[in-house]
Amino acid sequence: MEKGLIFGQIIISILLTASILLQNRGAGLSATFGGDFGGYYTKRGFEKFLFWGSIVLGALFIGFSVVIFYLSSQGI
Repeated sequence: MEKGLIFGQIIISILLTASILLQNRGAGLSATFGGDFGGYYTKRGFEKFLFWGSIVLGALFIGFSVVIFYLSSQGI
């Protein structure tokens, strides 16, 4: 059971890393040449999905970490 949790945590960590890297901040090198909008905008579509997906994956990663820590401290 613990090996399944560890495998699940590895999968979640890969998905979390990918979802964070896919998010577009808009403050890259283009801001140097005047391409920065600088205003507030609403997240829509896939960007909103990535945002909330990152939050859910982060919470799952923390939850898996706590469960694995608890099970390993109990010697199970």
